[in-house]
Amino acid sequence: MSSAYDVLVLGGSGVDTIVYVPELPLPYADSYMIRPGIEARAGQTGDFVALGLSSLGLRTHHIDMIGDDPSGKLVRAFHRDHAIDFTAVPLPGGTKRAVNLVGPDGRRLSLYDDSRSHVSDRLPEETVRTLAGASTHAHVSITYPCAHALPLLREAGVTVSTDLHDWDGENPYHEEFAYGSDLVLVSTAALFDHEATMRQIMERGRAEAVVATAGAEGSYLLSREADGPVHIPAVAPPGPVVDSNGAGDAYASGFLFGRLAGESFERCALYGAIAGAHACTVPATGGDAIDRAALLAEAAALSAVDADA
Repeated sequence: MSSAYDVLVLGGSGVDTIVYVPELPLPYADSYMIRPGIEARAGQTGDFVALGLSSLGLRTHHIDMIGDDPSGKLVRAFHRDHAIDFTAVPLPGGTKRAVNLVGPDGRRLSLYDDSRSHVSDRLPEETVRTLAGASTHAHVSITYPCAHALPLLREAGVTVSTDLHDWDGENPYHEEFAYGSDLVLVSTAALFDHEATMRQIMERGRAEAVVATAGAEGSYLLSREADGPVHIPAVAPPGPVVDSNGAGDAYASGFLFGRLAGESFERCALYGAIAGAHACTVPATGGDAIDRAALLAEAAALSAVDADA
């Protein structure tokens, strides 16, 4: 029997205030005049993964804890406007917030409000069980409620992916996600030795594949089918780079799209690179994501070039 949803996304909802600054790091000054302006919009990691998956035609459901506040209304509107099914669980501390400083080259610095969520936050177990039972795959954000959902997802028999973001390979908080997921993504930003960390995840956990993303340098793929990491080159963005917000989430969406379609890990990484490159050309305030037709067309074009080379 087919599932109602291709992917259940857990956690990662919130509101970002986007501030475009003249340079990063931002030198101290009493004040700056900011253009094109300052805007608060819904969209943190789980929101953007859900958006990317939905734009690629995957049936997606998102569950997270949000507050009964203006930011929570923005999150609800984000899902409603993009036709993404969303289960909102009350978050007593209020909807999660962040401020993202974005430089002219698209690089960003994120400042997360760590006061909104607490270790005691929980997603309702029966709700998670029900949604997991109706899904093929679950993508888990590394926010407080989600670690407690991992055993429930395994009981339901769904495959699980996670993004560790800028894990340093040592912080114990990330370990349950790293070692309890079938597919693990991590940024190389804070890793001293990304290959050693990838092997550590593979050896200590259940992952069939580990992906280390390195921005413009591409990504590295380690699977149980290979002896060592394979370098996946970055894809040239289809336009000027304006904002790197959401690029990693777009990569994850593209990768998952390929995996759920039965593609090889290398092909999945290509899809991720294409989706991530597209995201860099879209302002974070735009809430845009590559669709299936554009992704497949770009992949076919790149494969044709490789075949002729």
